[in-house]
Amino acid sequence: MNNLRDINLIIFPDWTQPEESLARELERVIRVIAAHPASHYISLLIDTSNIADEDAELLLAGVTMNLLIKENLDIIEDAEISLIGKLTESEWDILLPRLQARILLQHENKQAITQAKAETFPCYEIEGFSGRQTGQVLSELSNKLFQDGRWQEAIVQYQKVLKIQTGDAELYWRLSECFVHLNLPEQAFRILQEGIQLYPAEGVLHFSLIVNLQRSGRIQEAISRAKVALSLFPRDFSFKILKNLLVPTIYDNQREISLYRQRFTKGLQDLDREISLETPEDKKNALAGIGSFTTFYLSYQAQNDIELQRHFGTLVHRIMAANFPKWVAPLLRLPLKGNKKIRIGYVSAYLHSYSGTLWLTGWLRHYDKQSFEIYCYYTGNTPDPITQQFQDYSDAFYHIPHNLEAACEQIIADQLHILIFPEIGMDPPTMQMAALRLAPVQCTAWGHPVTSGLPTIDYFLSSELMEPENAQEHYSETLIRLPNIGVSYPKPYIPPIIKTRSDFQMRDDAVIYLCCQAPFKYLPQYDFLLAEIAHRVPQSQFVFLRGNLLQERLKRAFAAVGLKSEDYCLFLSIPERLDYLMINLLSDIYLDTLSWSGGNTTLEAIACNLPVVTCPGELMRGRHSYSFLKMLGVTDTIAQTEVEYVEIAVRLGLEPTWRQEIAERMHERHDRLYDDKTCVAGLEAFYKQVVQENLSLLQETLD
Repeated sequence: MNNLRDINLIIFPDWTQPEESLARELERVIRVIAAHPASHYISLLIDTSNIADEDAELLLAGVTMNLLIKENLDIIEDAEISLIGKLTESEWDILLPRLQARILLQHENKQAITQAKAETFPCYEIEGFSGRQTGQVLSELSNKLFQDGRWQEAIVQYQKVLKIQTGDAELYWRLSECFVHLNLPEQAFRILQEGIQLYPAEGVLHFSLIVNLQRSGRIQEAISRAKVALSLFPRDFSFKILKNLLVPTIYDNQREISLYRQRFTKGLQDLDREISLETPEDKKNALAGIGSFTTFYLSYQAQNDIELQRHFGTLVHRIMAANFPKWVAPLLRLPLKGNKKIRIGYVSAYLHSYSGTLWLTGWLRHYDKQSFEIYCYYTGNTPDPITQQFQDYSDAFYHIPHNLEAACEQIIADQLHILIFPEIGMDPPTMQMAALRLAPVQCTAWGHPVTSGLPTIDYFLSSELMEPENAQEHYSETLIRLPNIGVSYPKPYIPPIIKTRSDFQMRDDAVIYLCCQAPFKYLPQYDFLLAEIAHRVPQSQFVFLRGNLLQERLKRAFAAVGLKSEDYCLFLSIPERLDYLMINLLSDIYLDTLSWSGGNTTLEAIACNLPVVTCPGELMRGRHSYSFLKMLGVTDTIAQTEVEYVEIAVRLGLEPTWRQEIAERMHERHDRLYDDKTCVAGLEAFYKQVVQENLSLLQETLD
């Protein structure tokens, strides 16, 4: 439509109401639009899908004439008003992204709103719209789009704001986040740098630029920016942490791993030595610092992190103790109440569809309701159908988003016997909470499969099939090896194949090796494995779902055997769930990562009957796929060495009959792996044992 402007509004009048009330309602809206100081930026669209065009035009002409006579408002000069008749679904799909908001009416055509898919569109009461300036209107609409995750639409509106006026610091941050979500890092960097030029004293812009540079593989720039930020904000503990503890997400070579590990070790020592917790301001600064950082990327160096995690965990505990002294003292062991049930709590920012906690639904779904009460505390704020499952499986469910003190107070009030953090090390506020003593017994699990290092976490709930013999050496907590894989993972729904390889640029004649892990799981010392497989399987194609940062390394690895990586490697963006499963179903072989294995991705690949090549590592986090295949009873594709890994991958590629036989055996044995209740029984036996031990100690104390 050529008559659209910067601010495009729409109304859906109910044309079946009496003509007098309809005219009055239209007049009220048009008066505000025409008199608005930004009227020359505004276009008003009026839906006429349930009235003849000539009747709508006649009524509208009467309204505009009345406004001209009574109030001297020349609608033709002061406003752009268009009638839109019955549109097709595809026409609405084109139009809606160009609209900014819907003006609410007292009497609306609900059917037309539904047909236009405009129910969730940003809305204004007309009275609330009248006093707003153009930039303010656009900013509010942009922010609503941002909150709804409509990143591309928000970008368009934020850019309109910047044409009219200088945005504030928050606008630059939000606009950069839109680009980040759309995987457009260069645009995000540019916007953040523009914002910093205008608002050099806004720490959030500096912080966001540093973190996004790190995530994009530009670690030296990130460290340099952290040093600059610290010079501007010398008392900001967040920037002290970033300056000292940043490590790469992607390593260019194996030597870099050692160098950055040494740098991290020294940086942690410096932080520990320099930290001050003397004044209230010092304590608050340190609290904010650890509330924005975890050691997440350190764990991808494939080494035993127990000492570094202990050191960092002790530092976090010191800071939390200084800020919340009442919540670090040991708690009394609690007797059972009248119903004799053990009260178990689970707290996480990820009680939604997320790889780090999806497995937890099985523990809750199969729990013994006669023996336990389940309390869940959701501290994130992106609820979805999986969140509803957590709520359904709980005796008490609390949604306390982004409020650490409120969540802690609720947990304390519930007087739990045992508190579980399904993952520690991914979400900074969760790490802060875990550094407190909120229950007599506190545990973590393998949602993030690395020791927490916290003195306040008593047990690590793991898996007997995943852990090596010397596993306790890797944990500051007491290690509990639950039966089988330790979790009751729900069997994923796998749809029928409805797409083809060509839909994803995958070659029809290729042997497709799926490489779907996060880029930071791929370490440089293993790049040669892919090149060697390609050398021996000429028809191979390696499909990466988020591996753009690996391209330069893979070029070198393939060149070393006389090949061009671009002839073999396909890099796709992260697809929607249906397409992700289609790619699994259309692939031939799943290549697991060494040192940090696939978890949810492997379980879903197995559900798709995709043969999995894996080589277990020394640490539990490198043994997930190994444990799944062991429990499945299909161990033919488990390698013990890197050479054997290549041999198995090559044989699967060259022998389709063997590949099919492996897939069929996997399919026949799904029930061994999914929805396992044995591990839940083992978990609950552990809970009962721990509580009984505590009750015995309590009795001894009383005696």
